Amino acid sequence: MALRRTLLSTLAACAAAAFAPLALAQADDYPNRPVKLIVPFAPGGSTDMVARLLADKLSSVLGKAVVVDNKGGAGGSIGADAIAKAAPDGYTIGMATVSTHGANPALYAKLPYDAVKDFAPITNVMSVPSVFVVHPGVPARTMREFVALAKAQPGKYTFASPGTGSLGHANIENFMHLAGIELLHIPYKGAGQAMTDALAGQVNAMTDNLPSTLPNIQSGKLRPLAVLALKRSPVLPDVPTYAELGYPGMGDGGWFGLVAPAGTPREIVARLNAAAHKAMAMPDYVEKQKSISGESMANTPEQFARQIQAAIERYTAVAKRAHIRLD
Repeated sequence: MALRRTLLSTLAACAAAAFAPLALAQADDYPNRPVKLIVPFAPGGSTDMVARLLADKLSSVLGKAVVVDNKGGAGGSIGADAIAKAAPDGYTIGMATVSTHGANPALYAKLPYDAVKDFAPITNVMSVPSVFVVHPGVPARTMREFVALAKAQPGKYTFASPGTGSLGHANIENFMHLAGIELLHIPYKGAGQAMTDALAGQVNAMTDNLPSTLPNIQSGKLRPLAVLALKRSPVLPDVPTYAELGYPGMGDGGWFGLVAPAGTPREIVARLNAAAHKAMAMPDYVEKQKSISGESMANTPEQFARQIQAAIERYTAVAKRAHIRLD
């Protein structure tokens, strides 16, 4: 038995030694063909906007096309699963968001992927604020006034979300807990339907990404009360962050990062990290990032891994408090 263990150990060591030069050679030659960038949401949304902006610049840095492939559905789970199950060779990478790698693992009892074990984080890319808005018919011009109204009449005021278990739902559940208020949740089948009824005054409030909400704020159709971000948005300089209002437990807002399938060689992950950071420093990239209210979140794979874990822990606590568990 001891001889067998020794033989197996020797064979394993030989196999690893034989594979190491091959992995390094693959990394040296990487990339020698186009790279697929899976976006786990439909075209036109915030994740897609960030991905296409990055892919354009990343293509020029890598010298090979980075092709966006939208695989939406199931709150991002279908696309995230496709990333996880791709060959770990650097030729399929994907976008990870607070939804796919924070809220979904906390809210869903069954996911086809493990947000931690099935991925190799590359870098976070960008944060885009979300904004809490109310219909102008709500008699509150600040978040403090809105909280006072909600406390005075628990359950009277409603909020829309893209669906039960969505990020918008989880964020407002978290805010209700932190502020000590009770709002009535009205779930919809998608952000578009939720926004339509918020604009019509059928619901009192909602939270959504700032880029998609900004036109309705600028036109006066919706009133912003707070932004979920590390700092105030330049396009809404008079609107405070949740942290400024005394709710740091809301977190740092939504982010969009790059991940690869678990098992992708570290040399390739490092090359992609460096290439992405170079792309994100290009002047026209920076200008376009500002145009969608984005902030750079470039970091190391290890730092991004910690951000993913922190998001999972935060939304797990929210899910437990609000008794949200989806099949």
